[in-house]
Amino acid sequence: MGKPLKQHLIDPEICIRCYTCEAACPIEAITHNDDNVVVDGEKCDFCMSCISVCPTGSIDEWRVVEKFYSVEEQFEWQELPEQQEFSDSGDAAETSLEAIDDAMAALLEEAHKGAGGKAKAPLSASKPSINLYNLGNAAEATVQGNYRLTADDSDADVRHIILDLGQQNFPVLEGQSVGIIPPGVDENGAPHLPRLYSISSPRDGERPNYNNLSLTIKREEKGLCSNFVCDLARGDKVQLTGPFGSTFLMPADPQAHVMMICTGTGSAPFRGFTMRRQRETPTAKNSLSLYFGARKPDDLPYFGPLNKIPDSFLKKVFAFSRLDGQPKQYVQDMIREEKAAVAKLLGEPNTYIYVCGLKEMEHGVEEALSDIAREAGIEWKTLKDTMRENGRYHVETY
Repeated sequence: MGKPLKQHLIDPEICIRCYTCEAACPIEAITHNDDNVVVDGEKCDFCMSCISVCPTGSIDEWRVVEKFYSVEEQFEWQELPEQQEFSDSGDAAETSLEAIDDAMAALLEEAHKGAGGKAKAPLSASKPSINLYNLGNAAEATVQGNYRLTADDSDADVRHIILDLGQQNFPVLEGQSVGIIPPGVDENGAPHLPRLYSISSPRDGERPNYNNLSLTIKREEKGLCSNFVCDLARGDKVQLTGPFGSTFLMPADPQAHVMMICTGTGSAPFRGFTMRRQRETPTAKNSLSLYFGARKPDDLPYFGPLNKIPDSFLKKVFAFSRLDGQPKQYVQDMIREEKAAVAKLLGEPNTYIYVCGLKEMEHGVEEALSDIAREAGIEWKTLKDTMRENGRYHVETY
């Protein structure tokens, strides 16, 4: 056997095709086709620039191989191959493998200082369908509705978009995403890559038992896709890829308490979570809690409908950072104010924590949870690692 090689890979089952890793790679070792995003083993120098920017942990995969998996092989994968078994015996081969493993462990330890770690789906979550439609075989959806969620005079133009899938098979679960392909081509004449948006409706549709789904999209001033989608009218057609995502999923256990922490359009998957629980177990008590941050109430998507949900079913804690005459409050501040309730949840084995929204919130939320855990006599890092391993801790920020 020749010298073993270490190869960096991407898990196609978890990857949501956001292409962030490809943009972050300084040596163009990451590329994609219509189906998969892959790492070229001949180019990768393990600089780790791609690790911390990945929102799902799909980038965090490694194999020891005798020969690199080619880019073409990886383009065809539906799932990662198992670690190869090496038939050679003897001290030299064993020593080589141990050296590779030690080097890999050191690299990963360094990379994970700034990374969220690999996510796992809740043990009770339904098995998702992923990657049914891609750039070369997109689904076509018809716009059923486009509704502004924020006040007309608000600086934030957030839209609720309902898409009809017709007769196409496009099964989704709460927490998954879809890609929307903007029309036209980029400066190089290539078709635009899809932009990823979280689904904001439950698995049985925006309207129960209809083959449709909804998205929550904020118009960005120079956003190619967000402006395209926010300007869509009823009857317009949209090209979709996906569904994507196999970890940021809702537990099926009716006894699970789901703690949802979000800002802005990060509320999208949590709307789906809440509607699913309402349809499944409408009489549930102490079922969900939501910590939702925005500049002010007029900027907060779904503010009116949320307030109609009984507090006994969904505990709602709002944080507003731009209220006239009041101090700025961010979502982590409200978590701290609710520390007694949060500490109790941290001590429960059926608590699931989901964080979704702007990346700037991630550090503050993490610090708040860590401080509350410490005051309660809980070692936060150990708890977080255990929760992540059991599919009970999820972070999806952008």
